[in-house]
Amino acid sequence: MADNSKKLWGGRYTEATDAFVEAFTASVEFDRILATYDIAGSLAHATMLEKSAIISSEELEQIKSGLAEISSEIDSGNFTWSIALEDVHMNIERALTERIGEAGKKLHTGRSRNDQIATDIRLYLRDQIDSISATIRKLQTGILDLAADHTETIMPGLTHLQVAQPVVFGHHLMAWFEMIDRDCQRLADCRKRVNILPLGAAALAGTSFPINRQLTAELLGFDGIADNSLDAVSDRDFAIEFAAAASLLMMHLSRWSEELVLWSSPQFDYIDLPDRFCTGSSIMPQKKNPDVPELVRGKTGRVFGSLTALLTVMKGQPLAYNKDNQEDKEPLFDTVDTLLSCLTAFADMIPAIVPKKDNMRNAALRGYATATDLADYLVMKGLPFRDAHEVVGKLVADGIVAGKDLSELTLEAMQSQSKLIESDIFTVLTLEGSVNARNHPGGTAPGQVRLAIQKARKSING
Repeated sequence: MADNSKKLWGGRYTEATDAFVEAFTASVEFDRILATYDIAGSLAHATMLEKSAIISSEELEQIKSGLAEISSEIDSGNFTWSIALEDVHMNIERALTERIGEAGKKLHTGRSRNDQIATDIRLYLRDQIDSISATIRKLQTGILDLAADHTETIMPGLTHLQVAQPVVFGHHLMAWFEMIDRDCQRLADCRKRVNILPLGAAALAGTSFPINRQLTAELLGFDGIADNSLDAVSDRDFAIEFAAAASLLMMHLSRWSEELVLWSSPQFDYIDLPDRFCTGSSIMPQKKNPDVPELVRGKTGRVFGSLTALLTVMKGQPLAYNKDNQEDKEPLFDTVDTLLSCLTAFADMIPAIVPKKDNMRNAALRGYATATDLADYLVMKGLPFRDAHEVVGKLVADGIVAGKDLSELTLEAMQSQSKLIESDIFTVLTLEGSVNARNHPGGTAPGQVRLAIQKARKSING
């Protein structure tokens, strides 16, 4: 049995905590990652208490000095963490009290572990969102640099994984940019709801002490304070919202990963991934496995699982704080770590992709990629689109029988299906003619892709 006389809450108890229960309910093994934020929150809280004449200036200085020593010990790895003290808050508070005595006991005036942990998580997540957003910007820059080099590199655009129409590689990369740009916007929007101060809500009802929550918010860089004490201590919507945004982001990285795996395979052979992003086989010497994108694709399920875990933790909780909320941290921490590692890998890998231009072009020449261009040509000659669609379908069938692309059919063969087709059709049926014809905002024409890249650079540089 654990001795409750050593617990900071042990006064009411007459029976010691069971040793298994003590270990089972403790969170210090994982929530000590929040130590820096816990100390920052305590320093702001103590400053506010002194400004509100709740503690003296001498006591504030003692608290600051003691917390600085503890912070230094934690940073150097010399701080002793105790499961008996349950969590990061009580470990730090006990260490502070042992160092400075009575002043340390006054630090917790006007607050509870409930609003304390809610504040710590928000401080942590705010920092992590900033780090993630910076990594996204690095990845976006890499995408734009690669796209700028390939505004005229033609590849097949696919639907149903079948050749559909030719596009330029830079245009395809800009689709990736748009996906992750929405992710960055979602994170920025999520950050607004993260950056609200719960401290001052105390356990659930607020405090009778004359605290100044606005001052605490200013000291910690929060945009405002939580307006309802019950909601302040029990809300984890911001963590769920982050996990949802992270899940969308990972879904995008997984889609890119799938393309990279396909493109680097001998069956496609569109790109070369540098050796440093691949591994070999223990038995097959010829293998070059795209392990980085494969692993990112696999880790996506891990982030999806964390989102489900957080939703499940919250779904049955009545107001206000419940011990269930201890289970919010590990999924959140793992989501942050997984997301950052995957983004870092992609930010390094994407600029290093080497496109195989000839292979991409040859692939675009297969599969009758310019069929829609021929249909559009006939429409501009006055033929209704559905009739044009039928004519081109028959010409494709003729090409399949002859083993020829549309551009390889003779003018006479094409005119056998429509007299509207003239010799200028051979300009239309080139790959360059096809991509250049899509010359409107959002289209794959090289000039439009260059404009899109310029616009994107302005947006991320501010």
